Amino acid sequence: MLETSYKIAEELGQELRAHSYRMATAESCTGGLVASTLTDIPGSSFWYEGGVVAYSNQIKKHLLKVPAPLLHDHGAVSQACVLAMVHAVTSLFQVSVALAVSGIAGPSGGSVAKPVGTVWIAWSLNGQLWSKKFLFTGDRLSVKNQSVQASLGQLLNAIKNGAPK
Repeated sequence: MLETSYKIAEELGQELRAHSYRMATAESCTGGLVASTLTDIPGSSFWYEGGVVAYSNQIKKHLLKVPAPLLHDHGAVSQACVLAMVHAVTSLFQVSVALAVSGIAGPSGGSVAKPVGTVWIAWSLNGQLWSKKFLFTGDRLSVKNQSVQASLGQLLNAIKNGAPK
């Protein structure tokens, strides 16, 4: 899994550099693993600006300006939250490419509506936003690794083939 994420990140970095894109990240359940994977790539300083690990709702509210009513009404693991996070990190770092991840890695914290493994990911590419809900399986580390792979893989696909509408 980690080797696959590294290969995706490596190819993503090549695409970002080829398009002269700069990228940033906002992470919750992955706890900085996306940023770590990206910065494992030699030359990442050419295209990776930085990231925010907004693990708590307080940080989501205060640093990323996710509205408290949004968190109250939809929760941190929601489409609305990751879209707000990706919008905020795009603005904060002044980049053309960004992604945001929020989910429930487990083993606790899940519910019937949002079981363990539920992860929302949002992306921004040149002002176009999109998001997707995933349901990953396995232990906590597996959910985090699958989240990294999905977030980077979907972004790579969008840069190569055009962002989904």
